[in-house]
Amino acid sequence: MRKQGKLEEVLEHSSHHSTAPEDRIPVFQKAVYSIGALVNQMQAAAITAMVLVLNLGLGMDPAKVGIIGTVPRLIDAFTDPMIGYTSDNSRSRYGRRRPFMLWGALAAGVLFMLLFQLYKENGENFNFWYFLIIQCFFVVIFAFYAIPLIALGFEMTPDYHERTRLQGWGNTMGQIAWMISPWLFKFMYTNKDLVHGVRTLAVAIGLFIVVGGILPAIFNKEYFTSLPKPEKKKLRFVLRDFFIGFSIALKNRPFVQLCIITFLIFNGFMLASSFTAYVIFFYDFGGDYGKGGDLLGWNGTVSAVVSFFVIFPLISKMATKLGKRNTLLITIPLSMVGYALKWWGYNPQHPYLLLFAAPFIAFSLGSIFTVVTSMLADVCDFDELQTGTRREGIFGGIYWWMIKLGQAVASLTSGFLLNWTGFKESLHGNQTPQTLLQMRLCDIGIPIMASLIAIYFISTFEVTEDKAYAIRRQLEERRGKSVS
Repeated sequence: MRKQGKLEEVLEHSSHHSTAPEDRIPVFQKAVYSIGALVNQMQAAAITAMVLVLNLGLGMDPAKVGIIGTVPRLIDAFTDPMIGYTSDNSRSRYGRRRPFMLWGALAAGVLFMLLFQLYKENGENFNFWYFLIIQCFFVVIFAFYAIPLIALGFEMTPDYHERTRLQGWGNTMGQIAWMISPWLFKFMYTNKDLVHGVRTLAVAIGLFIVVGGILPAIFNKEYFTSLPKPEKKKLRFVLRDFFIGFSIALKNRPFVQLCIITFLIFNGFMLASSFTAYVIFFYDFGGDYGKGGDLLGWNGTVSAVVSFFVIFPLISKMATKLGKRNTLLITIPLSMVGYALKWWGYNPQHPYLLLFAAPFIAFSLGSIFTVVTSMLADVCDFDELQTGTRREGIFGGIYWWMIKLGQAVASLTSGFLLNWTGFKESLHGNQTPQTLLQMRLCDIGIPIMASLIAIYFISTFEVTEDKAYAIRRQLEERRGKSVS
């Protein structure tokens, strides 16, 4: 009660806050971190686009493709938070995060190259097990890069607004991945052989993961460099502490709210993305992959370009002026408008009408990966005030697993829903009218319903700007630092 009373006392004397010069992150640091964020987004965007080869290139059952997208995420449920916990409690001359990021990027890049080395003559069962096993290894190894990178982003500045600017930088750069990914299918289909194209593309992206991933590992600086070294413990006590930290994170109400918001918005978007390609190929263009690939590419490019030049800069400014929660309450309904516009955008006579919906839909991911990730950094301070421990890694691990879980649920659900619609790859451009209608309903209706539920959780989020600054003042007083 005494702690809460002090927080309320600080809040009573709060006003609009400006970022102190010492809290600003240098441009070079932001740029290098942003390249790391691009690597993180690129692997996710590439897999989403390239996994179509399993069904459309190799003829694999959509339900099996859904299983491939789900099983690795179940492994992530344990490994991501554990990697975060290990990073939190690691101490070295190079920092807590950077050694993990370096070796994670190198190994993950090689595994990505191997992941798509697929051949039709190997048969469906072999390709299924090959892809599933390699992907399980890949998601775990890549987490050794991604989880420390996310945690590093939470701690690079203690300032409420500078955190949003950093995430804005990172996600503006990361949007390049989503600008490129819609064209990956077109690249794979250049020689009319999707399977050969995906093998070549995998090598290029794997090299990018290696080169881009090591840059933040080498050049980014860590904020908490003088934390006390944890005492050495036996394995059973390490596991005990991990599960205690995991439990504390899940009891943190603001953190759980952000996880639910992300799961709903991201899962809805990924489900829509899974159906978008099929609707374009088979409803708009009657099975013509060449023309469908062009529209799929332009749809993603328009969305990404608008995000790059308008949405991410606009969201960062809105969050600074209006607050993070209010920004979400504006941008998420805008994305719902975009999903609704797709109903008219899918038009075989005028297929490029779909491009009018793309900029509105982009507000959803723009908000999640700029505003919500910034709010997570505030939650880490809130947790330290309550528990006295910094655990950006375990928060980042759980949160990132929630994003991956959204991908897994979308992959599994879309596979079974695609079968439910009656889609058959053997029919190619002769899908039934009922199948085409049900694919459109799934594509549009599911993300709108998910967004409506997310708005409720956004409206009840409690860590405001004033409260975040009040928490920071108490933490700095506790650490014995002067208050700006």
